[in-house]
Amino acid sequence: MSALEKVVAGITGETVVTVTHDMTVQHFLSTMPAVYSTPVMILHIEQACTSSIAGLLPEGHVSVGMEVNVRHLAATPVGRTVRVASRVRQVDAKSVLFEVEVWDGSRKIGDGTHRRGVINVAAFEKRFGVV
Repeated sequence: MSALEKVVAGITGETVVTVTHDMTVQHFLSTMPAVYSTPVMILHIEQACTSSIAGLLPEGHVSVGMEVNVRHLAATPVGRTVRVASRVRQVDAKSVLFEVEVWDGSRKIGDGTHRRGVINVAAFEKRFGVV
């Protein structure tokens, strides 16, 4: 049985957040503007993708980020609502490729792809000596 046998192209996911100061570039670098940061956008992309397939994986398995290829197209200030939409584009033996879009209202502020691999947590932790 493949860990990805239930994951198919077309599955969608979504994460919706309100931008807070701790999500801004300024939170990390005081000399920068208080706008939604690219690393936090990537985190929200990972959350949308992860949640869309988590319930389809066998017990003891999770997905982990492998590749991120995104564009951050526009600044978003504190207080605005950001919606991240993901869609499974391709599934192979060990990973899932997602198409992603990030929206601030009706304005697209980001897009790209994100690949996640699927691991057996117990085997992964054993490999790295995590108890």
